[in-house]
Formats: sequence, C-alpha cells, structure tokens
Amino acid sequence: MKKPDKKVVVITGATSGIGLSTAKIFLSDGYKVYGIARKPYTGNDFTCYSADVCDYDEIKRIFAEIHSREGRIDILVNNAGMGIAGAMEETSVERIEQIVSVNLTAPCVLSGLAVRYLKDGGKIINVSSVGGIMPLPYQAMYSATKAGAEIFSRALANEVKPYNIKVCAVLPGDTKTGFTAARVCEGENERAKKSVEKMARDEQRGKSPESVAKVICKVAKKKNPPLRVTVGASYKLLVFLQRILPVKLVNFIIRKMYC
Repeated sequence: MKKPDKKVVVITGATSGIGLSTAKIFLSDGYKVYGIARKPYTGNDFTCYSADVCDYDEIKRIFAEIHSREGRIDILVNNAGMGIAGAMEETSVERIEQIVSVNLTAPCVLSGLAVRYLKDGGKIINVSSVGGIMPLPYQAMYSATKAGAEIFSRALANEVKPYNIKVCAVLPGDTKTGFTAARVCEGENERAKKSVEKMARDEQRGKSPESVAKVICKVAKKKNPPLRVTVGASYKLLVFLQRILPVKLVNFIIRKMYC
C-alpha cells in the first residue's frame, strides 16, 4: 500500500464554485486532491469521481478505492449542497426531502464513513452557512439544513476526539457562485419572489469562492482548528450580534431585510 508524503484531501461538490476553488488551492499547496461530484470534471489536475453524495454504497466504494491507492485520507471537505427557495406553503415534500438528503444527511453519513480512514490527525470540514445562524425567510429549509450541519459538526467533534480527528464548520455568507442560478424556486408567492431576488443580488455582489476556499484550506492546516469559522468580517459581526441580541429582535431585523 502506497504511503505518500503528500496529504490526501477528498472534496465533495468539487467541480464548481467553492469546491473547485478549494481543490485548486489544496493542489497549489502540495496536497493530493480527490473530488466527488455529480457533474463530470473536464480538468486533468486532480481525480474527480462522478457520483451522487446520496449514493452511499458508491461513496463507500470511492473512499475505499482512494485509501487503497494512497494509503491514507487526511481531510474530508463536505462541500456539496443545494438550495431551494419559496414560501413553505408552496414547497413540495419531494424538495424538502431532497435538500435534507443533500445538505444534511449526506455530510453526516460521509463523515461517519470517513472516520475509519481519518483516525489519528484527520480533519472533517463541513461547509455550513451564515444562513444557518441567521435564518432566511423563503429559504427556511436551506437555513434548517445548514444549522443542522453546524450543530452536527460540534457533536461529532466530541465523538471523534479520542481518535485525534478535528471537526470544523465553515460558514460563508453571500458568495458569488453558480449556486445562485442553480437554486430551485417553487411557487408563485410574490413576496417570496421579491425576497429571493434580493438575496440573489446580494449573493452576486458577495465574496469570491476563492476567499471561502482560502479559509477552508487555512482551517485544514491548523493543528487545533476552531469548531466554527465564519468567512468575512461583516458576517463575523452579524454572527456575534446574533448571539447577544434578543431572538425577537434578530428575527425583526431579518424580516425587515428580506420580507
């Protein structure tokens, strides 16, 4: 079994946006990168498996194959995700189940599958969102799944501490990626449409995916990374204020922003 000097990182959702930017930075820093994504990767600078993160038998096979090839897996970045938007009364059960599967269930399952390979110094980095701390109207299920990912990360950190595995949730704010255009919007509620349009404009004026990727890679290099990292000074301030202000006041402010 091969025992390389290079550390091995596995990134889901690695063919676009934050995932691709993260892969590029890890490569430039000398890591061996493997991607997993539904969309085929046309580049040749790293190996990317075409797979759905919810196909757990296939993910299990991919993890085993990477470990067999490299003799190690050092870092898992759970980045793959999706968005749905619209009023809850117009949101289908199928869409709710889909976003929970992709944004929450998959990172939980993949983290569990990775633990056997990551023991003694490995890291799991889950890409959550500021939207999981500051709940977004008309993106309620997105906020719910990202909040779950952040809480899961903290719970898992205690479980895997005896194995010397570190877990961190990275919380980006508005980020300019193709995620905005790919978001599924349901229903005809006019208030929802206007709110989602405003959020989309904010995202397209947001930080670059590279800025988020740099934070992910920085966290990966830390011997003792924090449990949660928010990307961007303004979003760090918002998260801090959310902790000290009354819940009703926070919800009032969000309502004024997006409703």
